[in-house]
Amino acid sequence: MIDIWKQIEKMQFSPIYLLYGIESYLINETKQKLVKNVLTDEEMDFNLANYDLEETSIEVALEDAETFPFMGEKRLIFLHNAFFLTSEKGKQRVEHNLSKLEEYIQNPPPYTILVIIAPYEKLDERKKITKQLKKHASILEAKKLNEIDLKKWVLQKVAENEVHIDDDAVDLLITLAGTNLMMLSAEIDKLSLFVGVSNSIKGETVENLTSRSLEQNIFSLVDKVVHRKISEALRIYYDLLKQNEEPIKILSILANQFRLLYQTKELQRRGYGQQQMATYLKVHPFRIKLAAGQAKLFSEEELKRIMLLCADSDYQMKTSGMNKIMIIEMLLFKLSKSA
Repeated sequence: MIDIWKQIEKMQFSPIYLLYGIESYLINETKQKLVKNVLTDEEMDFNLANYDLEETSIEVALEDAETFPFMGEKRLIFLHNAFFLTSEKGKQRVEHNLSKLEEYIQNPPPYTILVIIAPYEKLDERKKITKQLKKHASILEAKKLNEIDLKKWVLQKVAENEVHIDDDAVDLLITLAGTNLMMLSAEIDKLSLFVGVSNSIKGETVENLTSRSLEQNIFSLVDKVVHRKISEALRIYYDLLKQNEEPIKILSILANQFRLLYQTKELQRRGYGQQQMATYLKVHPFRIKLAAGQAKLFSEEELKRIMLLCADSDYQMKTSGMNKIMIIEMLLFKLSKSA
């Protein structure tokens, strides 16, 4: 991913790109880098085109790709929703003559950059067209970033803003803001503006200025419960209420966090590694790392008992008519005694 971006920024373009995966932010960021570096503002009206392959046949799009650019040196063509690269069924609204695309891949015109976008988790590797693209195209797999790649991405975003960030500040930023790239990007822009060009983002600045995600606030709440700091846990809870978070939503995420601790602990017992657990549970590896740290502070029996307490509170919210805010207050007191 980083290598493709560096090549684009150095104006080293491939005739064909394949962008696939479910991390839409990475796909959109790659598109923006291509537009910025391939075309001038004046050329965009004439040499930039977007096609939805669920609505338009590949033949029409390729005819445009084979047309000489007007008032410029390059054409940039985006082909969205290339569902024919997957094994998914039921999305085909138009017929595609894929032999035309196969011919294009073998001999792409030098004046066009063709970007094929498949926003799906997996491609069908058995298909001939998939094999050809994997062989001839520059490929970006837009998957959820692991911890190492996430840190690299943060460092690159910070560098693009012409500022620096301390190593400990990178870890703290990810811990506080979470792993959603759009939220992280917004936080990086805010921190960069605060410190100014050529200055450094330090841990203290991250601590004071970073907006916590709801999940991170729940993580912090659990941490306070674990260490029997009930007054601090309640303060986080009341802050969430001031932010108009619904008690039932807070309870749901709280229960999910304890469920994740239990699942992580059980999978660790079975010998799973961090990446294996992330894949199995379908959560970000960084969340698994944080959960593993908290799970060490509980026995399996304690976590089972806590999940039952959460389930009982959920039942009370939906059936008893009790004050929902008070139900969670009572739950937090019970949890602090169980921890």
